[in-house]
Amino acid sequence: MPPSTSYRPTEPPDSPVNDSSDSDADLDLQELDPNTSSHATGGRLLGRNQGPEQRAPRIALRNIRMGSLRRPGTRSRGYGELGHNRDGDEDAMGLLDDEAQGQRYSDGSGHAADDAPLLDEHGPPAQRRSVAGDRLPSLARIGSSLRLPSFMSGSSANRPRDDEDTADKEDDPSTSRIIAVGSSQSTRYPPNLVSNAKYTPFSFLPVTLYNEFSFFFNMYFLLVALSQAIPALRIGYLTTYVAPLAFVLVITMGKEAYDDIERRRRDNEANSEEYAVLQFREPGQQDITSRPARKLKSSSIRKGQRKPLSPRDRLSDIQEEEEQAEGQGRGQPSSSVQEISKKSRDLKVGDVLKLSKGQRVPADVVILKCSAPEGTQGQGQSQAPEGTGSEPLVVDSSEGEENPGAASSAKGKEVESGSQHTSEGAFSGETFIRTDQLDGETDWKLRLASALTQALPLGEFVRVRVTGGKPDKKVNEFVGKVELMPTKHHVPNYESDEADVGEEGGRSAPLSIDNTAWANTIIASQATTVAVIVYSGPQTRSALSTSPSRSKTGLLEYEINSLTKILCALTLALSVVLVALEGFSNTEGNVWYIKIMRFLVLFSTIVPISLRVNLDLGKSVYSWFIQRDPGIPGAVVRTSTIPEDLGRIEYLLSDKTGTLTQNEMEMKKIHVGTVSYANEAMDEVVAYVRHGFVGPPSEKALVTPSSSYTTTAGVTATRTRREIGSRVRDVVLALALCHNVTPTGEEENGQAITSYQASSPDEIAIVRWTESVGLRLTYRDRKGMILESTETGKPVVQVRILDIFPFTSDGKRMGIIVQFYEQLHSTPPGPDNGEIWFYQKGADTVMGSIVAANDWLDEETANMAREGLRTLVVGRKKLSFEQYRRFSASYQEASLAIHSRDAGMQRVVAEFLEHDLELLGVTGVEDKLQRDVKPSLELLRNAGIKIWMLTGDKVETARCVAVSSKLVARGQYIYTVAKLKRKDNAQDHLDFLRSKTDSCLLIDGESLTLFLTHFRVEFISVAVQLPTVVACRCSPTQKADIAKLIKEFTKKRVCCIGDGGNDVSMIQAADVGVGIVGKEGRQASLAADFSIEQFCHLTKLLVWHGRNSYKRSAKLAQFVIHRGLIIAVCQTMYSIAIKFEPEGLYKDWLLVGYATVYTALPVLSLVLDKDVDENLANLYPELYKELTSGRSLSYRSFFVWVFVSIYQGGMIQGLSQILTEVDGPKMVAVSYTVLVLNELLMVAIEITTWHPVMIICIVGTFLVYVGSMPFLGGYFDLDFILTWGFLWRVLAIGSISLIPPYAGKLIRRTMKPPSYRKVQGI
Repeated sequence: MPPSTSYRPTEPPDSPVNDSSDSDADLDLQELDPNTSSHATGGRLLGRNQGPEQRAPRIALRNIRMGSLRRPGTRSRGYGELGHNRDGDEDAMGLLDDEAQGQRYSDGSGHAADDAPLLDEHGPPAQRRSVAGDRLPSLARIGSSLRLPSFMSGSSANRPRDDEDTADKEDDPSTSRIIAVGSSQSTRYPPNLVSNAKYTPFSFLPVTLYNEFSFFFNMYFLLVALSQAIPALRIGYLTTYVAPLAFVLVITMGKEAYDDIERRRRDNEANSEEYAVLQFREPGQQDITSRPARKLKSSSIRKGQRKPLSPRDRLSDIQEEEEQAEGQGRGQPSSSVQEISKKSRDLKVGDVLKLSKGQRVPADVVILKCSAPEGTQGQGQSQAPEGTGSEPLVVDSSEGEENPGAASSAKGKEVESGSQHTSEGAFSGETFIRTDQLDGETDWKLRLASALTQALPLGEFVRVRVTGGKPDKKVNEFVGKVELMPTKHHVPNYESDEADVGEEGGRSAPLSIDNTAWANTIIASQATTVAVIVYSGPQTRSALSTSPSRSKTGLLEYEINSLTKILCALTLALSVVLVALEGFSNTEGNVWYIKIMRFLVLFSTIVPISLRVNLDLGKSVYSWFIQRDPGIPGAVVRTSTIPEDLGRIEYLLSDKTGTLTQNEMEMKKIHVGTVSYANEAMDEVVAYVRHGFVGPPSEKALVTPSSSYTTTAGVTATRTRREIGSRVRDVVLALALCHNVTPTGEEENGQAITSYQASSPDEIAIVRWTESVGLRLTYRDRKGMILESTETGKPVVQVRILDIFPFTSDGKRMGIIVQFYEQLHSTPPGPDNGEIWFYQKGADTVMGSIVAANDWLDEETANMAREGLRTLVVGRKKLSFEQYRRFSASYQEASLAIHSRDAGMQRVVAEFLEHDLELLGVTGVEDKLQRDVKPSLELLRNAGIKIWMLTGDKVETARCVAVSSKLVARGQYIYTVAKLKRKDNAQDHLDFLRSKTDSCLLIDGESLTLFLTHFRVEFISVAVQLPTVVACRCSPTQKADIAKLIKEFTKKRVCCIGDGGNDVSMIQAADVGVGIVGKEGRQASLAADFSIEQFCHLTKLLVWHGRNSYKRSAKLAQFVIHRGLIIAVCQTMYSIAIKFEPEGLYKDWLLVGYATVYTALPVLSLVLDKDVDENLANLYPELYKELTSGRSLSYRSFFVWVFVSIYQGGMIQGLSQILTEVDGPKMVAVSYTVLVLNELLMVAIEITTWHPVMIICIVGTFLVYVGSMPFLGGYFDLDFILTWGFLWRVLAIGSISLIPPYAGKLIRRTMKPPSYRKVQGI
């Protein structure tokens, strides 16, 4: 390990139920200033509580955990005594004031925090000091040499007064906001509405009309319809041209309106979610503690758990301040609190929410207070071990002589207070949140209430105001401060409060990202979380990261649009040619350009308006098929304009968490050197654990790693089996102890069950596994753990935690030093008894050099990695008391260093602990995949789709999932680019990838940013060639940028699929967005074009429905164009025959009837056609690859149809005129009848798979036409129709027009059969 690696001791991220520390982000100034620390060391080493005037103020520093461990004294005592000097001053008074430690209570109720003595009898009496008078100068003194984080510099709590004044004057209202907690705001903020709607009632008509007429052929038809208002250009009925256009617009706009109304309805569901809100009112006559309206969980717990103390002790500093400022009675609170229910849409900035486990956070909030729920207190106390005392393990003997009674006195005082305190975490101010819907990360995040507000009773929140920056899309940054005013009347006076409040009146504390929970995160802890809304609705982080909805247009629409332009040019050319053939001389009453205009109107059928009608109706049919498909239950089509694009996808961008994986970890395999256990073999592990942890002879005796009786349980076993049994027992014990997991009690269906809380789901999976094999974690706090046998239910292992080294992304390992108890509930083991062991687990890359030499580790970890399992190597080392004492002293010394502290502490750990560890085993944890992910990805890859995985998760996690899901093929090289900071290196990576285009690229967000900034085109040109790309640590904006970049560069169709709020931008940027209805929320599915319930449903959506939609629409479009072209060719032949006069061949009803009643249904029935069945489409995904080339509707196929139309039109009209008459009702009767029959038979020729509806449509339409002939006397010669002459002419002309195209089709199919014919074996 490089010495610079950040690897520092921190406390476990225990659950709020079992952890009372709220100094998560506190750093003692004594750590930073050796002068202030030296004189305090002696007393601390004796376990004595120091007086307040010897304690410098704390600074809240993000990411520095367990500051108290690094203080002189606490290091020597070890982890077990952290509570002594720490918990009592974790609230606002520890941060900003100097009240005696005995009076610093976590809730202002006279109730000391967990381990703090009730009265500080060892320190000198406390003296009150002003905030500005003593604290700030000391802070300013070290300010010059200490670089503080950005949020510190903006905090008024940590600067002299004049600085504060300056900052206030310069404050710009547009860049920050001041929020009065629980009160109405002076500024109007946007409502807390979720909206995925595309239109408003006012924008609907203009936007939809603009979208419609931006298409060339709609504009073309609008001009044709308007031309009929000019008498000279009018041909037939005005409605002939206006009605079809109006019909198209009504259908399209109706569909858009329906889609948008559905979106609004679904948004309404999210906006109607109920939340508990605390309402603050003027205090009533009765005492607030007895008011029934304030029946909150936290208050009822406090009442039940504490002993009444004297009124003086119950009085907090806050009440004292208020009394001085206002002269009010001590018992009068600032407000009364009542819990009401509000819908998500009614929440406003400043509202105080009460959130519980599993609830979605509806807006961006700052956490004010966390308290344990009812039911966990008793459990925590009942399971607390009697003997987890806090006697120091390492005591300096020379100083111990000075005050021999100090340690025992402190211990006695602590035991006294221990009988009163609530369970760990009750007032810790800690809660866990899940952010996978926001940033895709699977680990839980620890969040803290500000110490200032955690200490306040609920009724005093009206005196709090929160300052935050302007709304920002950066989800990992926040700078703000929280201020406590002397009275609630000071809160709104932003301008005048400096003068009114005075120097001692207000207090403030900085706020960072650790004090926030953004919208769409989920509360994961049992704790009840009270939080104030800071940003709402469109100003939340998730809304700002989301691009607005856009109207999507399918690729087919653009292709048809370009074909329409060709047809229009053809129409114009034909009109000009016909006029030119006659000559441009003006005849009487007819000017040449008017003739051209009339020809244009006559030939307007070439650009068929009914094309839009047919395609839109087709899209509705496809959407209906998708939503009614039993193979993809729960599928919803939210954008019904682009189903054909499902058949043209070439790039699939997928999220990982919740899309490919379930985000549920499961321990799959464990290897102990000579033997590996997985699946059914775990039963053997259960047997070994049962033998290894059987109840010893003495009822109170406990198991330790060196217990001798445990290994002789199976006397009959062979020596080898006994050795394996011993190894299995050791590795199970190590896994049961080396973690940061806290057990919590929950009630489900009336039954009490134990659940686990930790920041990493991997650790929970391992602890669940140890429980399944027989060793259950039943109790944990900062001082120790108890493990019990699941078989007997009796405690078998009890340890005292001395030190803990948590997991960091740099260190990639976590360790723990524990001392074993030999008797249950005995006094804490001392130097002479109780084994001390160091356990460590971590990634094989770092643990390989730490564990003792062996010959199997590399091979086994490689085997597990190939299976896609996350590997952890477990080792241990026994420490003598002397070794531990030396380590502890060195570690304490390193923790006080001003420069290179982290590196120094890491050097000590490496020197004393991290070498020659006994290798116990390797574990393999699987991130459970969604159902059928592996075959789905394989099928999509075979279909020619390049798959990219974009995730916010860690590089190692993404790599494991890519392998386990078979996203990366077996043996495929994975090229990793991570932490790239320099441009010159970037070019080398690109050169390598160009030379190895069959590899998989694994890249992190930092490197991706560098590439996209400086090598945008080069990077994307290489990346799109690769079969697979995995991008980790991606922000929502980066995901959307990648989707847009692939679209712009390749001009191919991109599909994005995701399930979380962090995927919405990517889904909306894609050509086709698919949302999965996730466990935590429906945000992605609401914003998507298609919503499904499982990733495996995507294959059917693309390979089956996408194929059908595209093939059918392509055939339908070409058929409608053919139908319009053929009638235009007939018109041309007729015009030539009548000396180029622009007169209509078929007028009025014949024209309208041809496009509607006589051909519409048979042509529309083509949407039911399918070239292969579903099984073949899945069996041969390569068929899908052909669709992406767009051959079904290409210029080649289009011109083939144009020539067929010209041939058939020429034959029908030419032969009709030759066999009957040039101009007259007989010719019209023959030519129109052949035209209708020709279309019906052409539909029949084109059908691949017959459907009953098709037969009904074709036969039914023919009968309708025959039945309507008697009513067409105005156009036809009815007497002629009843003769044989009519019949043979119709049959002859029809045969000549149909047989050659059909013969050509058969010959082409025989000579060069399409792929679908090949797989059908025809």
